[in-house]
Amino acid sequence: MAETESYPPIDPTNFDLIVVGTGLPESIIAAAASAAGKTVLHLDHNPFYGSHYSSLTLQDLTSFLRSHSEIPKTNPPQSDDTETLDVNPRPLYSDVEISSYDDSLEEHSRKFNLDLAGPRVLFCADSAVNLLLKSSANQYVEFKNIDASYIGDGNGNLMNVPDSKSAVFKDKTMKYSEKNQLNSFFKLVQGHLEAVKSVDVAVDDEKIISDEDLESPFVVFVDKMKLPPKIKSIILYAIAMVDYDQDAGESCKDILKTKYGIDRLALYHSSVGRFPNALGALIYPIYGQGELPQAFCRRAAVKGCLYVLRMPVKSVLLNKDNGNYKGVKLVSGQELTSDKLVMDPSFTITSSNSPSNVSKLARGICITNSALKPDISSCLVIYPPRSLYPDQATSIRVLQLGSSLAVSPSGKFVFYISVVCDNAIEGKKSLQAAIDDLFSLHSDETESKELKPTLLWSALYIQDLIEGSVGPVVMTPTPDGNLNYNDLLDATSKLFKKLYPDDEFFPETSNTDSSDKLEDDSEVVLDS
Repeated sequence: MAETESYPPIDPTNFDLIVVGTGLPESIIAAAASAAGKTVLHLDHNPFYGSHYSSLTLQDLTSFLRSHSEIPKTNPPQSDDTETLDVNPRPLYSDVEISSYDDSLEEHSRKFNLDLAGPRVLFCADSAVNLLLKSSANQYVEFKNIDASYIGDGNGNLMNVPDSKSAVFKDKTMKYSEKNQLNSFFKLVQGHLEAVKSVDVAVDDEKIISDEDLESPFVVFVDKMKLPPKIKSIILYAIAMVDYDQDAGESCKDILKTKYGIDRLALYHSSVGRFPNALGALIYPIYGQGELPQAFCRRAAVKGCLYVLRMPVKSVLLNKDNGNYKGVKLVSGQELTSDKLVMDPSFTITSSNSPSNVSKLARGICITNSALKPDISSCLVIYPPRSLYPDQATSIRVLQLGSSLAVSPSGKFVFYISVVCDNAIEGKKSLQAAIDDLFSLHSDETESKELKPTLLWSALYIQDLIEGSVGPVVMTPTPDGNLNYNDLLDATSKLFKKLYPDDEFFPETSNTDSSDKLEDDSEVVLDS
């Protein structure tokens, strides 16, 4: 009785849509449905917003990873009630390995905002930024730019990734011939894009990349331009952000076509200079990526969505006559009805098919006592395939963030590492290779001109990659292995259109609350 009393009753009890979980896809769907005039109830069994897309304190992140990596106790099947399907937790993490080399960090636990799904950044011109503007959710989150991007060579050296013509010529690590080659390549791509846009104007055919080249592998097209290996790595892995080794031939799991490579280059370069205070192509939300689902939740609440945290769903209710979904039963015993149900991938429903051959993603979070470079607070580091060890099949991405982004206390830095993998052994090997190249485990390292940051704490774990699905219940996807949210948002918009094919995915609104004025010279306020 006491347990039931701890859960207040929800009123009303009937909705157009019930959403379970406040991860980014669920929060976007709730906000889009609310904007379309639907009555929405948004539930989460956690005491915080964001689910697998949240930013947590040091202690909360440790607890979350451990609790979501254990094989859960399932509810016993209710064989006497064919109108009910039990909802059981599904562990999304495995091989969780947490190491601490500095006990004093626990005292500052609440000063950390650690992303579960890092590394993540937004390109200034990508889908996430456009959706924030279109939905008016941009007024609830602010950003700062990422200071620099580098390519790691595996020998402790970081080569700058130039993101514009001026940046190419300012780069002191590139030879004059390399600068000319890279600028010539950028000029070719830019000329093609401008020519394609000018459909009603006569253009020089030499400026257009041929259809044959566009359909060919991007690596073949880059080789055709006779670019040196260093420039080739920058284009493929640090600008086009390719995962797999493109020189592996037929054994490569994902060959990027030239037409898609050109699109990625266009996204990168159109991101540079889009916002006045974003000096480069990449930005990051102040207080962490968990601010993004919260921004959409706030937008949904403005449109009438009802929010209840700490509210577990016990089972799904079915219509006795046709077996279709009709509602949910809460752990309090209260039954709620709705036309549609959306659930995050933390749950499975009795008698539903669990995904087989689930892909894997290795993630790492590291805390250090210093930055990679003294004058760089935030940066992205890419290790191309085979740069750290001979059989490294995929890129390894590392994102460094400092206290200026309100994700760590002053003097401490957070590093996120990720790599797609076939299994835990392969994934952990890649994570450890990056850690060994970047950090020192001991502060009494032998003297050198440039000491490595000392590793104070780390969490390494394997995450399942599960795609969204549509059935009697819509299941949203897990965080993917990309650096930005473009693919995730595309999947989310498709799920919404399956739910509501006649409604627009966020109708255009006038953003009256956004401002041209920046509150701080270093903060990026998104404004249309």
